[in-house]
Amino acid sequence: MTTSDHHVHGEHVHDHGPGCGHASVQREGHTDYVHEGHAHTPHDDHYDEHPLPHLAHPAHQHAHGPGCGHDQVEHGDHVDYDHDGHRHAEDGDHYDEH
Repeated sequence: MTTSDHHVHGEHVHDHGPGCGHASVQREGHTDYVHEGHAHTPHDDHYDEHPLPHLAHPAHQHAHGPGCGHDQVEHGDHVDYDHDGHRHAEDGDHYDEH
């Protein structure tokens, strides 16, 4: 596969892998790491950009919203909250990893 066959995420300064601190999900024979509103997977000397999976953040004890103390990040049609190195987005009765 050449880089023209897939979307490459440019300028990535963080190495993803087990224990890197980001949420991860298995997909189509590889691991995607959810990071700054994107899903990345290592590929040769770069990271491929993949669609963001639906990945619920387990046992979230804090309610996000205006004035909650976390930075807000516009993300498409909603707001993510930057929380402990993750971005969380409200989804019904839980928060998703973004």
